[in-house]
Amino acid sequence: MEAPDTYLKVLGVIVHVADGIGVAILVAGLFFAAYLALKTWKNSGDGNLAYTVLRRTLGGAILAGLEVLVAGDLIRTVAVAPTLDNVFTLGIIVLIRTFLSFSLEIEIEGTLPWKRALTQSGASVIADAVRRSDSLEK
Repeated sequence: MEAPDTYLKVLGVIVHVADGIGVAILVAGLFFAAYLALKTWKNSGDGNLAYTVLRRTLGGAILAGLEVLVAGDLIRTVAVAPTLDNVFTLGIIVLIRTFLSFSLEIEIEGTLPWKRALTQSGASVIADAVRRSDSLEK
């Protein structure tokens, strides 16, 4: 009986770490987005451009955070407590987070995802915002 108990404890820790990383990405993304927006505003003097950088960076951080949080939920449901109620709850959570991700991508890109040539993840959106902000440095 000790092996399954240890297995569940280890998976429980992994789930908590994944949740913590997801929340850390969200919080760090907020501060990073604010930093890039201020840097862009300082370098360009354009408030609209700074706002666009803020929106894209924060949206990308939210997308990245949601991806990690969904991974934690998957591990929790499939490996730790695979009951029918938990699977149903996971399905609802994934649907809600998928809708949020979909809405954020439309808001960030201004177009439907399937109409874009390249699919971007949260991390690639943040990287794009960093490149744009760095290109404005004098």
